[in-house]
Amino acid sequence: MERVFKIFTDFDGTVTKQDVGEEIFRKFADKEKVNIIIENLLSGKLSSRDCWLQLCAAVPFINKSELDTFIDSMDVEPSFINFNEYCHNEGDELIVLSDGFDYYIDRIFNTNSINGNRVYANKLELVNNKLIPGFPYYYDSCFISANCKRTHLINNSSDEDFTVFIGDGNSDKDVVEYCDFIFAKDDLLRYCEMEKITFFPFKDFTDVIKKLNELKLKKRLKKRSRAQLNRQRIYTIEY
Repeated sequence: MERVFKIFTDFDGTVTKQDVGEEIFRKFADKEKVNIIIENLLSGKLSSRDCWLQLCAAVPFINKSELDTFIDSMDVEPSFINFNEYCHNEGDELIVLSDGFDYYIDRIFNTNSINGNRVYANKLELVNNKLIPGFPYYYDSCFISANCKRTHLINNSSDEDFTVFIGDGNSDKDVVEYCDFIFAKDDLLRYCEMEKITFFPFKDFTDVIKKLNELKLKKRLKKRSRAQLNRQRIYTIEY
Protein backbone atom coordinates (compact mmCIF):
# COMPACT_ATOMS: atom_id res chain seq x y z
CA MET A 1 0.00 0.00 0.00
CA GLU A 2 1.29 3.45 -0.95
CA ARG A 3 2.14 5.66 2.00
CA VAL A 4 0.19 8.90 2.20
CA PHE A 5 1.66 11.82 4.13
CA LYS A 6 -0.67 14.61 5.23
CA ILE A 7 1.44 17.60 6.16
CA PHE A 8 0.13 20.42 8.35
CA THR A 9 2.05 23.58 9.19
CA ASP A 10 1.61 26.54 11.46
CA PHE A 11 1.94 29.98 9.84
CA ASP A 12 3.16 32.74 12.18
CA GLY A 13 6.81 32.25 13.09
CA THR A 14 6.94 29.06 11.01
CA VAL A 15 6.06 29.94 7.43
CA THR A 16 6.99 33.55 8.24
CA LYS A 17 10.06 34.74 10.09
CA GLN A 18 7.97 36.92 12.40
CA ASP A 19 4.75 36.31 14.30
CA VAL A 20 2.77 38.56 11.96
CA GLY A 21 -0.33 38.70 14.14
CA GLU A 22 1.59 39.87 17.20
CA GLU A 23 3.63 42.33 15.17
CA ILE A 24 0.49 43.97 13.78
CA PHE A 25 -0.86 44.67 17.24
CA ARG A 26 2.49 45.83 18.58
CA LYS A 27 2.58 48.28 15.67
CA PHE A 28 -0.97 49.64 15.80
CA ALA A 29 -1.94 49.28 19.48
CA ASP A 30 -0.42 50.31 22.80
CA LYS A 31 2.58 47.97 23.25
CA GLU A 32 2.24 47.72 27.02
CA LYS A 33 -1.42 46.72 26.73
CA VAL A 34 -0.56 44.21 24.00
CA ASN A 35 2.19 42.66 26.13
CA ILE A 36 -0.18 42.19 29.06
CA ILE A 37 -2.83 40.54 26.88
CA ILE A 38 -0.29 38.15 25.34
CA GLU A 39 1.20 37.33 28.76
CA ASN A 40 -2.30 36.45 29.99
CA LEU A 41 -2.70 34.14 27.00
CA LEU A 42 0.61 32.37 27.54
CA SER A 43 -0.02 31.95 31.27
CA GLY A 44 -3.39 30.33 30.61
CA LYS A 45 -5.45 33.18 32.09
CA LEU A 46 -6.96 33.98 28.72
CA SER A 47 -8.23 31.81 25.86
CA SER A 48 -6.89 32.45 22.37
CA ARG A 49 -10.29 33.68 21.20
CA ASP A 50 -10.56 36.20 24.05
CA CYS A 51 -6.96 37.24 23.43
CA TRP A 52 -7.74 38.15 19.81
CA LEU A 53 -10.93 39.95 20.82
CA GLN A 54 -9.02 42.06 23.33
CA LEU A 55 -6.19 42.77 20.91
CA CYS A 56 -8.58 43.90 18.18
CA ALA A 57 -10.43 46.10 20.67
CA ALA A 58 -7.07 47.64 21.63
CA VAL A 59 -6.78 49.15 18.13
CA PRO A 60 -9.26 52.06 18.09
CA PHE A 61 -8.49 53.05 14.48
CA ILE A 62 -6.51 51.51 11.65
CA ASN A 63 -5.83 52.66 8.12
CA LYS A 64 -6.10 49.88 5.52
CA SER A 65 -3.26 51.23 3.40
CA GLU A 66 -0.94 51.44 6.40
CA LEU A 67 -1.92 47.94 7.51
CA ASP A 68 -1.30 46.47 4.06
CA THR A 69 2.06 48.21 3.79
CA PHE A 70 3.07 46.82 7.17
CA ILE A 71 1.98 43.30 6.21
CA ASP A 72 4.04 43.57 3.03
CA SER A 73 7.13 44.20 5.17
CA MET A 74 6.84 40.77 6.81
CA ASP A 75 9.22 38.08 5.54
CA VAL A 76 8.38 34.56 4.44
CA GLU A 77 10.92 31.97 5.58
CA PRO A 78 12.89 31.45 2.32
CA SER A 79 13.08 27.67 2.74
CA PHE A 80 9.28 27.46 2.78
CA ILE A 81 9.20 28.27 -0.94
CA ASN A 82 11.27 25.16 -1.63
CA PHE A 83 9.24 23.13 0.85
CA ASN A 84 6.00 24.11 -0.84
CA GLU A 85 7.40 22.94 -4.20
CA TYR A 86 8.72 19.76 -2.57
CA CYS A 87 5.27 18.84 -1.23
CA HIS A 88 3.60 19.43 -4.59
CA ASN A 89 6.29 17.43 -6.43
CA GLU A 90 6.01 14.57 -3.93
CA GLY A 91 2.23 14.57 -4.05
CA ASP A 92 2.04 15.36 -0.33
CA GLU A 93 -0.91 17.50 0.66
CA LEU A 94 0.21 20.59 2.56
CA ILE A 95 -2.37 22.34 4.73
CA VAL A 96 -1.78 25.56 6.65
CA LEU A 97 -3.33 25.73 10.13
CA SER A 98 -3.10 29.16 11.72
CA ASP A 99 -4.43 30.75 14.87
CA GLY A 100 -3.81 34.03 13.07
CA PHE A 101 -5.99 35.75 10.49
CA ASP A 102 -6.82 35.09 6.87
CA TYR A 103 -6.44 38.78 6.00
CA TYR A 104 -2.66 38.84 6.29
CA ILE A 105 -2.07 35.18 5.39
CA ASP A 106 -3.85 35.57 2.05
CA ARG A 107 -2.02 38.81 1.32
CA ILE A 108 1.40 37.36 2.16
CA PHE A 109 0.80 34.24 0.07
CA ASN A 110 -0.48 36.26 -2.89
CA THR A 111 2.43 38.70 -2.69
CA ASN A 112 4.91 35.82 -2.68
CA SER A 113 3.04 33.79 -5.36
CA ILE A 114 2.46 30.88 -2.97
CA ASN A 115 -0.62 29.06 -4.19
CA GLY A 116 -2.34 25.70 -4.16
CA ASN A 117 -2.62 25.00 -0.43
CA ARG A 118 -5.67 24.89 1.77
CA VAL A 119 -5.57 27.40 4.62
CA TYR A 120 -7.63 27.25 7.81
CA ALA A 121 -7.43 30.43 9.87
CA ASN A 122 -9.48 32.93 11.84
CA LYS A 123 -11.28 35.65 9.86
CA LEU A 124 -10.48 39.36 9.95
CA GLU A 125 -12.32 42.25 8.33
CA LEU A 126 -11.80 46.01 8.36
CA VAL A 127 -15.08 47.80 8.99
CA ASN A 128 -15.06 51.58 9.42
CA ASN A 129 -11.33 51.45 10.16
CA LYS A 130 -11.79 48.89 12.93
CA LEU A 131 -10.56 45.30 13.12
CA ILE A 132 -13.45 42.84 13.30
CA PRO A 133 -12.37 39.26 14.03
CA GLY A 134 -14.36 36.11 13.33
CA PHE A 135 -13.85 32.54 14.51
CA PRO A 136 -15.56 30.02 12.21
CA TYR A 137 -13.53 27.07 13.56
CA TYR A 138 -13.77 27.84 17.26
CA TYR A 139 -14.59 25.09 19.77
CA ASP A 140 -14.87 25.51 23.54
CA SER A 141 -12.63 22.48 24.01
CA CYS A 142 -9.76 24.16 22.13
CA PHE A 143 -8.75 26.79 24.68
CA ILE A 144 -5.31 27.58 23.28
CA SER A 145 -6.31 28.08 19.63
CA ALA A 146 -9.36 30.00 18.44
CA ASN A 147 -8.95 28.03 15.21
CA CYS A 148 -9.08 24.42 16.45
CA LYS A 149 -6.09 22.86 14.72
CA ARG A 150 -6.80 19.45 16.17
CA THR A 151 -10.17 19.35 14.40
CA HIS A 152 -8.63 20.23 11.03
CA LEU A 153 -5.98 17.54 11.36
CA ILE A 154 -8.58 14.89 12.14
CA ASN A 155 -11.03 16.06 9.48
CA ASN A 156 -8.33 16.12 6.79
CA SER A 157 -6.65 12.78 7.46
CA SER A 158 -7.54 9.13 7.92
CA ASP A 159 -6.23 6.20 9.97
CA GLU A 160 -4.15 5.11 6.97
CA ASP A 161 -2.37 8.46 6.59
CA PHE A 162 0.90 9.47 8.21
CA THR A 163 0.26 12.89 9.76
CA VAL A 164 3.00 15.50 10.03
CA PHE A 165 2.84 18.78 11.91
CA ILE A 166 5.35 21.65 11.79
CA GLY A 167 5.14 24.44 14.33
CA ASP A 168 6.71 26.68 16.91
CA GLY A 169 4.23 28.09 19.39
CA ASN A 170 1.49 28.07 21.97
CA SER A 171 -1.41 27.41 19.59
CA ASP A 172 0.29 24.20 18.39
CA LYS A 173 0.38 22.46 21.78
CA ASP A 174 -2.98 20.74 21.39
CA VAL A 175 -2.67 19.47 17.82
CA VAL A 176 0.66 17.71 18.37
CA GLU A 177 -1.07 15.31 20.76
CA TYR A 178 -2.83 13.84 17.70
CA CYS A 179 0.01 13.83 15.17
CA ASP A 180 2.41 11.04 14.15
CA PHE A 181 5.49 13.10 13.28
CA ILE A 182 6.18 16.49 14.83
CA PHE A 183 8.71 19.11 13.79
CA ALA A 184 9.12 21.62 16.60
CA LYS A 185 11.12 24.69 17.49
CA ASP A 186 11.00 27.46 20.10
CA ASP A 187 8.04 27.23 22.53
CA LEU A 188 6.63 24.10 20.92
CA LEU A 189 9.99 22.34 21.23
CA ARG A 190 10.14 23.16 24.93
CA TYR A 191 6.57 21.94 25.38
CA CYS A 192 7.32 18.62 23.65
CA GLU A 193 10.39 18.14 25.83
CA MET A 194 8.40 18.87 28.99
CA GLU A 195 5.52 16.56 28.01
CA LYS A 196 7.85 13.85 26.69
CA ILE A 197 6.35 14.03 23.20
CA THR A 198 8.57 12.59 20.47
CA PHE A 199 9.59 15.28 17.97
CA PHE A 200 12.22 16.36 15.46
CA PRO A 201 13.88 19.72 16.11
CA PHE A 202 14.21 21.97 13.07
CA LYS A 203 15.60 25.37 12.18
CA ASP A 204 13.93 25.76 8.80
CA PHE A 205 12.10 23.75 6.17
CA THR A 206 15.33 22.41 4.70
CA ASP A 207 15.64 20.32 7.87
CA VAL A 208 12.06 19.14 7.43
CA ILE A 209 12.66 18.01 3.84
CA LYS A 210 15.76 16.06 4.85
CA LYS A 211 13.99 14.22 7.67
CA LEU A 212 10.85 13.52 5.60
CA ASN A 213 13.02 11.92 2.93
CA GLU A 214 14.59 9.71 5.60
CA LEU A 215 11.17 8.68 6.91
CA LYS A 216 9.92 7.87 3.44
CA LEU A 217 12.87 5.53 2.82
CA LYS A 218 12.19 3.43 5.92
CA LYS A 219 10.88 -0.05 5.15
CA ARG A 220 8.80 -0.05 8.30
CA LEU A 221 7.33 3.21 9.42
CA LYS A 222 5.35 3.24 12.64
CA LYS A 223 2.73 5.74 13.68
CA ARG A 224 3.00 7.30 17.10
CA SER A 225 0.85 5.11 19.36
CA ARG A 226 -0.02 7.95 21.73
CA ALA A 227 -1.34 10.00 18.82
CA GLN A 228 -3.36 7.07 17.47
CA LEU A 229 -5.03 6.56 20.84
CA ASN A 230 -5.85 10.25 21.12
CA ARG A 231 -7.34 10.28 17.61
CA GLN A 232 -9.48 7.24 18.38
CA ARG A 233 -10.73 8.90 21.56
CA ILE A 234 -11.76 12.00 19.62
CA TYR A 235 -13.50 9.93 16.94
CA THR A 236 -15.50 8.16 19.67
CA ILE A 237 -16.43 11.27 21.64
CA GLU A 238 -17.00 13.92 18.98
CA TYR A 239 -17.53 12.32 15.56
